[in-house]
Amino acid sequence: MTDPAVDSFRPGFHCGVVAIVGQANVGKSTLMNALIGQKISITSRKAQTTRHHITGINTTQDAQLIFVDTPGFQTRHDAALNRSLNRAVTSTLSSVDVILFVIEAGKFGPDDQKVLDLIPPGMPTLLIANKLDCVKDKETLFPFMQQMSKLREFVELVPLSATHPKDIEHLLTTIKPYLPEGTPIYGEDDLTDRSSRFLAAEILREKVFRWTGDELPYTSTVLIDRFEEGGRLKRIFATILVVRESQKAIVIGKEGSKLKQINTDARLDMEKLFDGPVYLETFVKVKSGWADNEAGLRAYGYE
Repeated sequence: MTDPAVDSFRPGFHCGVVAIVGQANVGKSTLMNALIGQKISITSRKAQTTRHHITGINTTQDAQLIFVDTPGFQTRHDAALNRSLNRAVTSTLSSVDVILFVIEAGKFGPDDQKVLDLIPPGMPTLLIANKLDCVKDKETLFPFMQQMSKLREFVELVPLSATHPKDIEHLLTTIKPYLPEGTPIYGEDDLTDRSSRFLAAEILREKVFRWTGDELPYTSTVLIDRFEEGGRLKRIFATILVVRESQKAIVIGKEGSKLKQINTDARLDMEKLFDGPVYLETFVKVKSGWADNEAGLRAYGYE
């Protein structure tokens, strides 16, 4: 992390923490990446893709917006991993300045309501109706937003598509007045507070999900065994952890074809992120029950 761009208070400069919350698969990670202009939070159609607090930083001339992407709140299972994910959500909500409550435009169900109920009273909250481009009949949007406005006193109602740059620019402008005035916490070039080692693990985990689809349960994770830097070259040795032998076979694929594709895609994304060559070597190991108890979760970096 570099030194903050501004060493003393500047009137009119806003700096604060913005939590992005919502149920699984409403597009929180895609929104986070768009808001900071860089991919640091992994995306997948698989539920429970985001498992940690991921901090993204957007610094402009008059503001520093510190976004926290949280796991989707889990309502269907009571496993240790799910409890860990839910703690990550609830602990975030008490220590931020603004909340973006994300739903799919035109959709609001019981799981959305459970997340909304977690937001502390009086916390400035913007309703983000994401995936606007998926709404076929736009005339239904106005009555839907009116209905949503009755659920809580939202400070703003913002329909958008996270993939549209103009929508993201509008959202950034909308958020700024709700942040407190203050000096920046991070340097003007910082995009995240996460380490390169952590980001490498997240990229590889994303590719595992992308290439295994529904074949592989969410109880898989990635460990970085070694992360070596020599000049611009990064040498990364990683392990994909699964819970049974049949899952190991799924990840490896016929004659190693799937693991090779996962490794190649992950390496290319790492090279983009790290702006230099990457040597990536990936192994697959079986560790049954790692996600079933609190001790196992802590051993693999979960809170």
